[in-house]
Amino acid sequence: MKQNARTAPEASLGYKEMSGHELSRFLDFVARIGTETETCLGIGPLREMPVMVQLLRSHIEGRLETPSSLIASSGLPRGTAHRMIEDMVERGLIHRRPRTRSGKTYSLHPSPDLIRQWLDYARRMKSLVGTAFGLPQGTEYFFGASYLSGSIIPPLPVMREKLDLKGGLRLLLHADPAFLAMQKVKQQFEMHFGTTIEVRALSIDRLRREILENARRPHSTVDIVTCDLAWMAELADKGALHPLSDLVESETDLADFHPEALNSARPGGVLYGLPVQTTPELLIYRTDIFAERGLAPPRTPREVLATARALHDPVSGLNGICWNGARGTPVGTTFMMLMADFGQPILNLPHTAAGFSDQDLQPHHRRPMLDTPEAREAADFLIELLAVSPDNVLQMSWYERAQCYFHGRAAMAYSYTQIMPMFENDPTSPAHGRTGYALHPSAEGVESIAPLGGWHLCLPANLRENRLAASWQAARTLTSPAATKLYIENGSLVSSRFSVCNDPAVAHSRPIIPVVDRFARAGKLKAWPRPAVPELNDLVRILGEEVHTMLLRNKMPAAALRDAQARCEKVMRLGGRWR
Repeated sequence: MKQNARTAPEASLGYKEMSGHELSRFLDFVARIGTETETCLGIGPLREMPVMVQLLRSHIEGRLETPSSLIASSGLPRGTAHRMIEDMVERGLIHRRPRTRSGKTYSLHPSPDLIRQWLDYARRMKSLVGTAFGLPQGTEYFFGASYLSGSIIPPLPVMREKLDLKGGLRLLLHADPAFLAMQKVKQQFEMHFGTTIEVRALSIDRLRREILENARRPHSTVDIVTCDLAWMAELADKGALHPLSDLVESETDLADFHPEALNSARPGGVLYGLPVQTTPELLIYRTDIFAERGLAPPRTPREVLATARALHDPVSGLNGICWNGARGTPVGTTFMMLMADFGQPILNLPHTAAGFSDQDLQPHHRRPMLDTPEAREAADFLIELLAVSPDNVLQMSWYERAQCYFHGRAAMAYSYTQIMPMFENDPTSPAHGRTGYALHPSAEGVESIAPLGGWHLCLPANLRENRLAASWQAARTLTSPAATKLYIENGSLVSSRFSVCNDPAVAHSRPIIPVVDRFARAGKLKAWPRPAVPELNDLVRILGEEVHTMLLRNKMPAAALRDAQARCEKVMRLGGRWR
């Protein structure tokens, strides 16, 4: 389905030079120059300048401008200002957008031409100011904190027509720090879309249940849902998601996404979602403690144990490492990722040049592999890890392990990047600015990877037809580079797009983002540790029960793995995909 070029969120406005932050600083500069010129030289400002500055500033900050507010900011008599604004509308500098169906009330926005003109003006001024300040020839002054380099992602362009969604846009999100950043900028998106946004944020298990319950309704009660990449195969298999392949205009529209994240949105080769968060699990460690002890980041599971033993000092409040040990999904996911570190997926996935593949699986590829030597190595490793972990590690899930690291109670942790704002954005944390990031340590001869987690924005399969086009447009905007940068500026530390990492404002101030981007470019982000099969949720649950029982010493490792193998085989047979 093609979009009108005027309303497409990625429609080119011809600007790449400045971020919203720098453009805002430039507007301050122009306004103050005008004031000083008038005060010192007695030269009055150009009549249209205050209106242009106000209009552009409101566009950047997500504020609504009406004729009355713009007239008030002009400093001119009402009649004079009204005639000037009408003239600017006729010249194509200001765009009117109806606020009601009758069109009697409307908001005012800078036109694409006005934005182009101001960015060209800013580019020329940057060069002149750079020369005046004695910068090297050809160097442009950066109206921000450092000199301009790389590819700047501009702010979201205004939509010429508001989003046609009766009752507003309805989102179902996951309640985590990264999506909290999305909620912080809700007002700006409401301004962009020209409609209200209703947000429901649920915990991970409640979110999955709600998506499945919503799929059983005659019509969806939400327009966009966020789906864990591990659910995609199940939700597609159960008919809960609307295929998006026919809505994508060109594959080039998708080329900017991290490839492994995009592949995880394509169960069975059909696109069902757009990546909004790429959040691998990494080994994180306290760089200050490691430097003080003269230690290097561990590269193998054996080295993880040795390093954790060297640092474990519970009497002084420091544990060697923390990880997800709680019963169910937390420790079940941990075990899957550790099996990958020892070179074996939980299913008999086919080998590829890049490791393993969970696409186009034949029946024999779906055989559980919990009766293998690699599974036993992973089990033994977890048992040994208990001795250098916090006493409550078997009650830890994603939030608790991050809290443990945040408070300085662990020297290392396995952690998803989506929850790292907890300590990376809080200067009171001992880990703030003192955290290193590494791939999962792997056994000798096994490639080190970062097991991929993340979220996709998807459209429900039972979404009403008259809401489909607008919801798709909203999903594209919410996963666009400009939106991703906006989330990061408001506290998120995750991105699914290469272009965002090239923006110096992102790369320089948030080091974890270019680290993940580098891993993505090197092909180190892998989704196969949690294979894309419809039964994955059941497999995780079974492992979470059996492994937790083992760690409580209520089952021997061999018995726990034998029982897990038998239960997982039963699940795969019931699904009819393996015999």
